Amino acid sequence: MASDVQVDNGVNVAALLSAREALTNAPEAANFKWRAMCEWKNGTHSHSTVESFFGLGEEQKHRKTFSFDADHPEVFASEDNGATPVEMVLVGLASCLTAGVAAVAQNRGIQLRSVKATLEGGMNIQGILGIDKDVRNGFDGIKVDFKIDADASEDDIKALVAQSQKRSAVFDIVTNPTNVFVNVNS
Repeated sequence: MASDVQVDNGVNVAALLSAREALTNAPEAANFKWRAMCEWKNGTHSHSTVESFFGLGEEQKHRKTFSFDADHPEVFASEDNGATPVEMVLVGLASCLTAGVAAVAQNRGIQLRSVKATLEGGMNIQGILGIDKDVRNGFDGIKVDFKIDADASEDDIKALVAQSQKRSAVFDIVTNPTNVFVNVNS
């Protein structure tokens, strides 16, 4: 791509590269703790909020509190007051990969016109319902389809997606085992 072409995908690559350099020189500041709080409402309906996190060596706060309702659909005899938790996992993966595409494109000087990701996760709910103990409770696979319109070749677009996938925290979380410790406090 010509160096005189101005690309604006809304990503401040200079700030990202500066942060990368700063965190290379201060690795302890790169340890983050992300948080979510969830409160049961009724039936299978819950309400979650995201407000603060720890990073750069101190407590941080989002500019506003983000709220999410989760529920199960009516076909599960529920009220359908929000997306299912497994759909939220798909949203997290789609959002992380899409943000990565934008950041990588900006860094590589590729102007994006549109990026759409469609995700689908297959699941046999016999495991969740206790019908068949040999059926996994989670996804049996996730399919991600991107439709990207950009000033780039098909190979360059595939390389954007590959780099996004390589650096995606959510892709890593979904595809690798993560230790989860559950505590009950009275």
